[in-house]
Amino acid sequence: MPEIPKAYQPGNIERKWYDLWLERGYFTPDLDPDKQPFVIVMPLPNVTGDLHLGHALFVTLQDIMARWHRMRGEPTLWLPGTDHAGIATHVVIERRLAKQGKTKEDIGRDEFTRMIWEWAEKNRADIRGQLQSIGASCDWSRDQFTLDERPSRAVRTTFVQLYDKGLIYRGERMINWCPRCRTALSDLEVEHEETAGHLYHIRYALEEHEAFIAVATTRPETFLGDTAVAVNPEDERYKDIIGKKVVLPIIDRVIPIIADPAVDASFGTGALKITPSHDPTDLEIARRHDLPLVNVMNLDASMNENSGPYRGLDRLACRDRILADLKAMNLLDKIDPYSHSVGHCCRCQTMVEPNVSMQWFVRTKPLAEPAIEAVRDGRVKIIPGRFTKTYYDWMENIRDWCISRQLWWGHRIPVWYCQDCMQVSVSADDLRTCSHCGSQQITQDPDVLDTWFSSALWTHSTLGWPDDTDDLRYFYPGSVMETGYDILFLWVARMIMMGLENMGDIPFHTVYLHGLIRSTSGEKLSRSKLQANAMSPSEPISVYGVDALRFALTSGTTPGNDMSLGEDRLEAGRNFVNKLWNASRFILRAMNDGIPEPLEEKALPHTIEDRWIVSQLARLARTVNQLMEDFQFGEAEQQIYEFVWSTFCDWYIEMAKVRLRSESTPSPLPFLASILEVSLRFLHPFMPFVTEELWQGLKERLPAKHQMPDSIMIAPFPVPDDAAIASEAERVMDSVIDIVRSIRNARAQYKVAPGKLIEARVYTDELLSSLIAEADTIEALARVRPLSILSRSEREPTEEKAVALVLKEAEVVLPLAGMVDQAVERQRILKESEDVRSRIAHLDARLKDPSFLNKAPTEVVNKEREKLVTLKSKLGRLLQELS
Repeated sequence: MPEIPKAYQPGNIERKWYDLWLERGYFTPDLDPDKQPFVIVMPLPNVTGDLHLGHALFVTLQDIMARWHRMRGEPTLWLPGTDHAGIATHVVIERRLAKQGKTKEDIGRDEFTRMIWEWAEKNRADIRGQLQSIGASCDWSRDQFTLDERPSRAVRTTFVQLYDKGLIYRGERMINWCPRCRTALSDLEVEHEETAGHLYHIRYALEEHEAFIAVATTRPETFLGDTAVAVNPEDERYKDIIGKKVVLPIIDRVIPIIADPAVDASFGTGALKITPSHDPTDLEIARRHDLPLVNVMNLDASMNENSGPYRGLDRLACRDRILADLKAMNLLDKIDPYSHSVGHCCRCQTMVEPNVSMQWFVRTKPLAEPAIEAVRDGRVKIIPGRFTKTYYDWMENIRDWCISRQLWWGHRIPVWYCQDCMQVSVSADDLRTCSHCGSQQITQDPDVLDTWFSSALWTHSTLGWPDDTDDLRYFYPGSVMETGYDILFLWVARMIMMGLENMGDIPFHTVYLHGLIRSTSGEKLSRSKLQANAMSPSEPISVYGVDALRFALTSGTTPGNDMSLGEDRLEAGRNFVNKLWNASRFILRAMNDGIPEPLEEKALPHTIEDRWIVSQLARLARTVNQLMEDFQFGEAEQQIYEFVWSTFCDWYIEMAKVRLRSESTPSPLPFLASILEVSLRFLHPFMPFVTEELWQGLKERLPAKHQMPDSIMIAPFPVPDDAAIASEAERVMDSVIDIVRSIRNARAQYKVAPGKLIEARVYTDELLSSLIAEADTIEALARVRPLSILSRSEREPTEEKAVALVLKEAEVVLPLAGMVDQAVERQRILKESEDVRSRIAHLDARLKDPSFLNKAPTEVVNKEREKLVTLKSKLGRLLQELS
């Protein structure tokens, strides 16, 4: 039998097993009409470069789900894909061109999109390789790109259908404009940052009067576009001047003073400059009062022809110049510090401009209502539940969605304008003639759709919609949508809306929202920020291995909570992999000559240690399966970790070594092999590579290897077996562990040399015969000899100096001769006695408190009473030791 290497070397092993899984088609599900499939769609990585650790987190979580459901025998589809990422991709390629001294306009639309396609295809291949390196068990035969033919057809079909229903329209509205990306943004693509700015008080002269009215603004450069000054009609300060006019400084435009209840009389001076082309609130007021719109900025945020002497200046340079001019004219009343929220483009971090523009919109209210009801009636469940309220708040106040983008890369809007009849034609197919008059003088809308429009269709467009395909009938609706809580609205809510609209059914029954991995400074990881702060998964993988990274990302984590990933977590992951490897290596080496009896799944354990470990495994199966059902993957992994590290490796294997050295019968080898095999299956969804390597090595040494699956990946996930639970064996072994641990602690406390044997006496009653049977184990693990295990009635008063350890089921006496100072030991018992007395007093008071007794559940009160009885018993025994 080949020797298992001394150390785990992840690199080659990971590639070997992934290639084998891929080659054997384990990732591609069969369409079995007798089985309910498990379907999960990957949140699409942007085709903008390397993945970061946030991607590694969602890949690990989704792979855990996919592998678990696959091991349960369910046809499992994990659908991969990549997003064309319109704005983000533009930013990257335009920066590349800028380094060559060029702009996209210099090379034209066709060449620009050709460059992106070439770059995107290379990146798609790189991203696929990175996903595979993390262990993603996706069905790569169904891998798709948002600009592929099938999704593109679905996008056009959806656009046409929504347009025909009146749910897509074109209109002039205030939108968010990114001056750097030169495109409109939806509200969700704007990141608001609290900014320390200023509130500038500017004096406007009343026409034909020598008086002034002061207005307060954070953006003095926009006053050039003012078309009114508004005050609250109830504001006594200004009632006499409503209807009069003021003259704008510098450009001498005359504008009216109007009254509107939307004005907050307590803000600034109570007088509000109305700049309808550059502020959404001002636009609403302007429309109520039929005010003109004056835009003072170009699309690049430089000042335009309406800016008088400031034409051509950048908006911030214009601000500085205007402030200087106002100050020189004695029209800058004062400047106050002022903190306010400022919107920035989520891709390039440029400050966005509110801008009145002709754009395409989705009328979202009619789509949102059934999506709200789907969550309210329980068809879609959001985990963790606290995000359900967030979902309702946003959906119930949803605004129309601006879907047009002034970009060249993306799904071109399927709308054509006729130059002859001036009509608009909307079609899912490319048009050569006007659908109204037949003219060939038609021009397609130059804009593209918001990237999230195609992403919203992903759960059904990838399965063949609008065609009626086998995949669509079998795999829709899906099972789970797992993603970060930060795109609950950008993506998840829109998928629910569009799934219900196009398919008449929810796209998935569960939304699982993971937390974000943040940088040490608390920022969300991102590749598109000017200073990218995201570490590639390849960096920790090269040092620690994939399984250690996956463990570090998920162990002990909970849905919806953020985390930071440090070296301590990665090292803990690597330590666990090494612990598992070394324990498995010991067992496999012990099995090289074969095991003394056939390993059967239902083999009955004869010794109390074997019954105990099998019982513990059965409890683990019950706990882990329930946690997995409840989407508590981090806690499930933690439970498995604690069983493998402590229960199996630290205790059962060490106990088994005692039996193997003494060659006692029955041999522990069948159960060492059995527990290891089941433990590896428990761990496989979390740590796929090391478990496959060890499972294959174990399988080769088992008599029934030919009846076992070819891979652990398609082996069954362990299920609970309540018949295997042996409470009495657990009680005995808990006591053995308690005894050994307490002796070890005492040895450490009194600095006894590791190799030195010390005398120990154990006193017990109910477990006497069981503990006597475990004497060899206690001797070996606690390093005690001689060891006496006696009934409590056999204990006699003595003048002997000794360390007394009071445990749940026993007392342990360690003679102090040559080991400890008696005064120190007396102080230890006194201190422990006082601690127990304090706890007794606290419990006693609680159990006499009517409020507690009336409000607490009966089981809680009974539990507290049991604690009190246990503590009083312990105090009695401590006082006995002291005497």
